[in-house]
Amino acid sequence: MTWLRSTLFNLCFMAVTVPFSLLVIGCRPFGFSAAWFWARGWSATVLTLLRWIAGVRLEVEGREHLPDAPCVVMAKHQSALETIAMPLLVPPFVWVLKRELFYIPVFGWALWALDEIAIRRSNPREALKQVLAQGRRFLSKGRWVVIFPEGSRMPPGETGDYQASGIMLARQAEVGILPLAHNAGVCWPKRGWIKRPGTVRMRFLPFIPAQQVQETPRPELLARLKTDIEAATRELGG
Repeated sequence: MTWLRSTLFNLCFMAVTVPFSLLVIGCRPFGFSAAWFWARGWSATVLTLLRWIAGVRLEVEGREHLPDAPCVVMAKHQSALETIAMPLLVPPFVWVLKRELFYIPVFGWALWALDEIAIRRSNPREALKQVLAQGRRFLSKGRWVVIFPEGSRMPPGETGDYQASGIMLARQAEVGILPLAHNAGVCWPKRGWIKRPGTVRMRFLPFIPAQQVQETPRPELLARLKTDIEAATRELGG
């Protein structure tokens, strides 16, 4: 039954992604807000299908930690689910993602229309320069920036190498950092066709103000973020 429900969901997921992507692309000339409206609509539709068809529910904790001003979100990365849910979790933002995603027909073009920060991971030095320059520009315009410090998706129970680019961006832009932990990989595994029924819990951890980001030594702050995000992830079952 799980395989059948997962197959039905995956087919519906692909079916709704194309028209919503076209709406994002088609509305972009009318402004970012018009395109973002349909991006949020896609997220809401996919999560509704995921709940009704695959039996995967989403719970969000710690919304009280979201600041009033733009910031850098540093999030655990386990599956595609957290990226799908993100437009419903935080104000309008840009992702830092690999440039290859732009090459996906229709969907990748929609990502391009939303002005995401697309880096070439083969050139880390240039990628960092791009993240810092473009990230500062978007933050100054009121857009949040979402970074996955591990770089790639990690299966539940595993931890990748945390990179400091999010801290460096927050320092240069003089903004705070909002950590995010979750267990999305339990229900939506990396490269997994099967979507396992259950509850995905996403938890925003206490916000780190800009002044604290500036005053805390970078290695110490990175270690703290890694420890806190991983501990919360394990607590959530991820």
